[in-house]
Amino acid sequence: MYRGDKELRSFLRIRRLMGRKGKGNKPMEFRHILPNMVTSGNLLCGLFSLILVLHGRYIPAAWMIFFAVIFDGFDGKVARMLGGGSQFGLEFDSLADLVSFGVAPSILMYQVSVRELHILGAVTACFFALCVALRLARFNVVHVPGPFQGLPCPAGGLFVSSFVIAGVNMPSWATAGVLGLTGLLMISSIPYANMKKLTKKTADKVKCLALFSMFVLSFVFLKSGAPLFLFAMYIVSGLVRFDWGQWILKPEARNEALDHKN
Repeated sequence: MYRGDKELRSFLRIRRLMGRKGKGNKPMEFRHILPNMVTSGNLLCGLFSLILVLHGRYIPAAWMIFFAVIFDGFDGKVARMLGGGSQFGLEFDSLADLVSFGVAPSILMYQVSVRELHILGAVTACFFALCVALRLARFNVVHVPGPFQGLPCPAGGLFVSSFVIAGVNMPSWATAGVLGLTGLLMISSIPYANMKKLTKKTADKVKCLALFSMFVLSFVFLKSGAPLFLFAMYIVSGLVRFDWGQWILKPEARNEALDHKN
């Protein structure tokens, strides 16, 4: 009888603690949910890309990585617009990026080309995915204002996938070289333009129009080769230290940014 009373008291104590904890939990607000829903679109595109690779649909698989980049570009904007950014969203975004811009491109390029190199091809594909993971981990821990330190993962993932979209048939050793060099660029300290914080007040409208026109014309004339052309330009811009983010700013906004940096 005493043992039964003791178990009952323990059970009631646990129920009280659970009830007290539950009262402090607030339901997640919509402004926190919506950015994560956009990030889910990024992750789903990466997963669909992997499924398409398994079925030998390589070009649609590469396009899914392109759509993942679009979702990745919008989740941060939605979070800033709604004021719903959170640590959970940051971690979720990194996990989605690892799948969409690390694992998916690696498996895609392995199946399309580098598997002919056998163990070397597998090592190269794994190296690319590892570099994406290291790049994402460094980005979450080290926050440096201004340009990105190293090639951003979305740009790296879509760049290697763009060879499939454009229908470029390279020798396996050349594909392995592209994967390896792109991976090294992602974990390097080479500065790459960060245009996420551009606003209507700070951006030069004429330069924005010129950049948008180049984007549209590249798809008109190059068609499926446009992503490869655009991301190759972005990669080269980092190597020659040309900052698109600074170039597109109005002169007064650029001077203010330089004064703040100094």
